[in-house]
Amino acid sequence: MRVVLLSDTHGFVAPFIKEMARVADCVVHAGDIGGLSVLESIRPDNGELIAVKGNNDPSQKWPDDNSTGLVDLAESAQVDLPGGVLAVEHGHRIWDTRHYHQRLRAKYPAARAIVYGHTHIRRCDCTQTPWVLNPGAAGQERTKGGASCMLLDVDATGWQITEYRSGEISPSQSVAA
Repeated sequence: MRVVLLSDTHGFVAPFIKEMARVADCVVHAGDIGGLSVLESIRPDNGELIAVKGNNDPSQKWPDDNSTGLVDLAESAQVDLPGGVLAVEHGHRIWDTRHYHQRLRAKYPAARAIVYGHTHIRRCDCTQTPWVLNPGAAGQERTKGGASCMLLDVDATGWQITEYRSGEISPSQSVAA
């Protein structure tokens, strides 16, 4: 199963991420979406779309878009995948940024991996379980070197993360466990 992880689109999704999302089995957006049009642009042709609300997703912030559906999004989600659970939240409610990963691991100890956003900084911390993953910013704002996302390949026996950033010909890192 191929799962695209992204966050912090803020109303725009890099074209290469839209292409990846279209053919994925599942797309997970960790918040700061920027409108329902973003969600429609990353909906897989034959898969599932899961999104959580970020701190910039109240409908009143996007008056030009029919964003009333953003109000219905949950603050967090737990997704059952082959081989384990993927926990998802935006991360803006974790104020202690120096200990983000420690606090997320304590919050979701039964997960195999946790994906979050908010910082716009791509991180792949697979030093312990659960893994803590931040796909970085998939839009145009504060991308720290280009829009990015992660691809999580999962099956019952193993999970593998591959990081992608715009302008890179090949994935920047791949981690398996």
